Amino acid sequence: MAPRASVRTAVVRRRRRTLLAGLALTAVLTGTTTGTALADSSPAPAPTGDGSTALCKRVPRIEKRIDRALTRLDAGAGTRGSVARLQARVDNAKQAGHDAVATYLQDRLDFRKKLPATLRQRKQDLADVRTWCKDNGITVGKG
Repeated sequence: MAPRASVRTAVVRRRRRTLLAGLALTAVLTGTTTGTALADSSPAPAPTGDGSTALCKRVPRIEKRIDRALTRLDAGAGTRGSVARLQARVDNAKQAGHDAVATYLQDRLDFRKKLPATLRQRKQDLADVRTWCKDNGITVGKG
């Protein structure tokens, strides 16, 4: 029995020693043991542009995403994610007397009812971006 216990103890000590050595090496490499890493670090460079080229390339995909969301929100009660379906869930929760669930769903419904107006405004803004891109000679869509 004694030899087995000593082997187990040696293995535990070796693991502990390896773990501590690894932690010490990590601390040295990351510079947490000295303040020099903080003194030598410089702030990240500022952006060089406004990202208009990348935005112009994404315009068609963003339009499709907005259109899909509007279609889903305006769909009937049989479509997941629609305002009508969530309204039906609120009504069902109220009829069943599940006040906490009804309140939670009602808050979601209030937000979802405001979402189509926001998405339509974004779609209009995106149309203005598309026009700006064309006026400035930047390719819209895959370049």
